[in-house]
Amino acid sequence: MDTRRLILVMILVFSSFMLWENWQKFNQPVAAVEAVANAPALSATPTPTTNLQAVSPTPGVPAVVATVPTAENFTISTDRVKATISLQGGDIVQLELLRYKDQENKEKTFLLFDPKHQYLAQSGLIGEGLPSHRTLFTRVPGPAELTEGSDELKVRLEATTANGIKVAKILTFKRGSYLIDVAWEVVNSSDKALSSHAYFQLQRDDVAPAGESMMVSTFTGPAVFTDAEKYQKVNFSDIADSKAKFAKTADNGWLAVVQHYFVSAWVPQDKVKREFYMRKVDGTNAFQAGLIVPLTEIAPGATGTTSVALFAGPQEQSVLKKLAPGLDLVVDYGWLTVVAAPIFWALEAIHNLVGNWGWAIVILTIIIKGIFFPLSAASYKSMAKMKLLTPRLTQLKERFGDDKQRMNQEMMKMYQTEKVNPLGGCLPILVQIPVFIALYWVLLGAVEMRDAPWILWIKDLASADPYYILPVIMIASMFIQTKLNPTPPDPIQAKVMMMMPFMFGIMFLWFPAGLVLYWVVNNVLSIAQQWQITRMIEGGGKAANDAKA
Repeated sequence: MDTRRLILVMILVFSSFMLWENWQKFNQPVAAVEAVANAPALSATPTPTTNLQAVSPTPGVPAVVATVPTAENFTISTDRVKATISLQGGDIVQLELLRYKDQENKEKTFLLFDPKHQYLAQSGLIGEGLPSHRTLFTRVPGPAELTEGSDELKVRLEATTANGIKVAKILTFKRGSYLIDVAWEVVNSSDKALSSHAYFQLQRDDVAPAGESMMVSTFTGPAVFTDAEKYQKVNFSDIADSKAKFAKTADNGWLAVVQHYFVSAWVPQDKVKREFYMRKVDGTNAFQAGLIVPLTEIAPGATGTTSVALFAGPQEQSVLKKLAPGLDLVVDYGWLTVVAAPIFWALEAIHNLVGNWGWAIVILTIIIKGIFFPLSAASYKSMAKMKLLTPRLTQLKERFGDDKQRMNQEMMKMYQTEKVNPLGGCLPILVQIPVFIALYWVLLGAVEMRDAPWILWIKDLASADPYYILPVIMIASMFIQTKLNPTPPDPIQAKVMMMMPFMFGIMFLWFPAGLVLYWVVNNVLSIAQQWQITRMIEGGGKAANDAKA
């Protein structure tokens, strides 16, 4: 296989991979109805199936329900987050991650729970007369900021039903953490035993977050994990069409809404029976994914509690692994996880030594290049030998251009005589492609790259180079590599090969700087290696010709 086919194979494989990853997102139908911005959808309270109902919920008198789409909000702050909470349902309607900048405007902090996306966290109790995410609560006075020396900040909201049952929703924010404990406290002041369920859900529209494009696209949507079914991603379109398939009940696992770099997840305590559900909110393009857990029967005069942890923050794998089994899988490397996971481990270990993610990428690229040095050397030796044969191949084309069969026969004889394998330049590259793709996903999915500087003008390795310097260097390096490769005998093919670096390099103008940095370093190392091997082969060929003369 000549160099032209080799490069075409590489471009075809990489382009097919990119197109396949983006097909699902861009093939989904566009929602016909848009919800009003900043107005949470008033959906019905979910209902548990008979699989989760140990006993029937106790009937009661309906609680107070809001008659307007919004209610009074208040804000609390910790060292990691700034949360806006609505008195309607105690929903967390906005959540700022104070250590991260907005994707488009670096002067603003990043919003995970964002009214623009109808993204919020809701919870409530199931049972006639019990408060839900539509109930108006009263806030118990308390601090709005995490004070110095305090490790947690509690927000207490209370509601009372007509039959005297008192209910409190308690949100506990913790220092140095993106974990929020959401608890329900029920005081049964009635004369009957009370049995109920609590639900915890996340709501979001199906619009991808800012920064997504055809070239850089990741999964956005709900996900479920259980020990039995493992990690399951669910497309919004499948929920809308009632075709979504995921685990429904278990006594373990979690439910999350995933987007690029960030995740929000409900994580109940282990061995607590739970039921997962997903649904589209009627009349909007919003979707809800949640879980239901039972409350232990509460005797008259007794108090019952239940709580579920809510993680809402960056996809830091070390943190997610400790929080719940399988939660680190939201950093999704797909079928190459077995390759990508150790690559990220190595990248993180290097960063711990050098303290800069950009230099960690450079060093990791050098290490990977060193590991594949024998394969690359074999490829470049084959291409160097092919380059020596180029003049003779051109002569064959001139002599037998009208007789393709005879020309192919003469070419095969030449390969056998000179002991050149036309596939020698391709197979070593094909072996390395899975590693390159895995590294691509590591650099694309690692939240550690977000807002991480390298040097000079590169202030964010997760964003495109603002001055396109790295992409231009990459195009130049690809052009040099093309010049080092054998020139195709056909003039038209030669011109196409010279245009390949520009056509292929244009895609990288919008790629994250970390990805482009990897390709630039890899290309520079490849040029040095290929130049040295070509010089040695050509020198050896010249010496052999002189000896024959």
